[in-house]
Amino acid sequence: MQASTQHTPLVMRHDEGKAVYLTLNLPDKLNTLSEEMLASLQAELDAIANDPKVMCVVISGSGKAFCAGHDLGQMRATPEQAYYQDLFALCGKVMQSIVNLPVPVIARVHGIATAAGCQLAASCDIVIAAESARFGVSGINVGLFCSTPAVALSRNISNKRAFDMLITGDMIDARTACEFGLASQVVSDDTLDTAIEEKVAKILSKSPTAVRTGKAMFYKQKQMELAQAYQYAGDVMAANMMAADAGEGIDAFLQKRSPVWQE
Repeated sequence: MQASTQHTPLVMRHDEGKAVYLTLNLPDKLNTLSEEMLASLQAELDAIANDPKVMCVVISGSGKAFCAGHDLGQMRATPEQAYYQDLFALCGKVMQSIVNLPVPVIARVHGIATAAGCQLAASCDIVIAAESARFGVSGINVGLFCSTPAVALSRNISNKRAFDMLITGDMIDARTACEFGLASQVVSDDTLDTAIEEKVAKILSKSPTAVRTGKAMFYKQKQMELAQAYQYAGDVMAANMMAADAGEGIDAFLQKRSPVWQE
């Protein structure tokens, strides 16, 4: 009888309480976003979206890099426009699923985050980067303007800085990424995991209702005109005030005690 072959998943999932850790697991190819990798990541995001117990997600890369973008070898193997359209549509779906996930998503960035890898980091709600990390949208260097990464990048940093990166293909270091607004926090390489754990713990200490309400509201209001955004935000906040957690949190504050959130 032939022994079964054990296949290591392209995306590894590890749960710690209400936090989910997703690790891109193709270290020999710098965790490139092949169609199989994208499909695996989408499947994990779909499962998380339907799990009310999850309160936070961390996305990281195995080996020496976060993510080097699309698998160019795989792309060249099928030189058909319809194939490319499907591939970029799948990638766009993954990025939008991260934004639409009801809970915060943290990117743990080390090594490089380039092209679609930079897009992946930019699509996350929070980016914590190691000091040695580098970011770039370098498709222009091989004759391919990073059009889909531009969508996420231009929603994180100013137009002039985004276009400069896109048209030159130049890499920026973690400190510059933080200055530009692409990274939320930069820490030394040896404290990266500690910084991630501290951020996760802080998020998990908050009201689950407020966290989910807040993420959905934040991205929706950004698409609105100012007056509409205020009207929408006011309605959301009024509804949030009616939630049990808001009453408990305010009572706890007034009584000088720690709140006890609903599960």
